[in-house]
Amino acid sequence: MPVDSSEPWEYSLHIPNDPRAVTVCRRTLRLILVLHGLIGLADTAELLAAELVSNAVRHTKGPAALRVRWYDGTLRLGAWDTDPEPPEPPKPLAELADDAEDGRGLALVRACADLWGWQPLSGHGRQGKYVWCELAAA
Repeated sequence: MPVDSSEPWEYSLHIPNDPRAVTVCRRTLRLILVLHGLIGLADTAELLAAELVSNAVRHTKGPAALRVRWYDGTLRLGAWDTDPEPPEPPKPLAELADDAEDGRGLALVRACADLWGWQPLSGHGRQGKYVWCELAAA
């Protein structure tokens, strides 16, 4: 059965605050993209999702979620976490030391995504923030 990649779709994966959740998210994302005929985006999307989810798990104490959304030829990946504080603004990758262990996540997102951002969440029983990025299929 051919896959129609023009139809919008969305998945959400709620995860515990556990470093193993990053691997679960990467593998789940790859499966989603394969099933929707978007394997060409998988490598970059996995890297971006891993960075977003890793930040959510590493820098907060509560649960998190990965949201994967396809619409109008664009893949949007986002990570929700319970901390309402904004993420640290990323430095350009060229300014980071080769052996730096911190600060690479959002710098990679900024370098590899077509667009990225964040927004605070409140109301309707939700709190925290949502950090997202987009990849165009072209």
